Amino acid sequence: MLSIFLLIPLSLMLFVVAIWAVRYAVRSNQFEDLDNASQRIILEDRQERRQTIQAHEDATDKPLDVTTASSVTTDIKREDQHSK
Repeated sequence: MLSIFLLIPLSLMLFVVAIWAVRYAVRSNQFEDLDNASQRIILEDRQERRQTIQAHEDATDKPLDVTTASSVTTDIKREDQHSK
């Protein structure tokens, strides 16, 4: 009987702490945008690759040859299809 007097208040305190933790997580937007978080890495990588290609084109002042340009375009189109 003595253990019940200890366990009931302890369980109530843990319950209050758990409710506070969930409420804090919701209010601090911990659950926002769960679907796109994994895709953000891919999108940032694609943007970085496009900037690198643009910088390379600007540095050489000539367009990429046909085979390189078509492979880059194909890679970008594949990534666009996979991201949808």
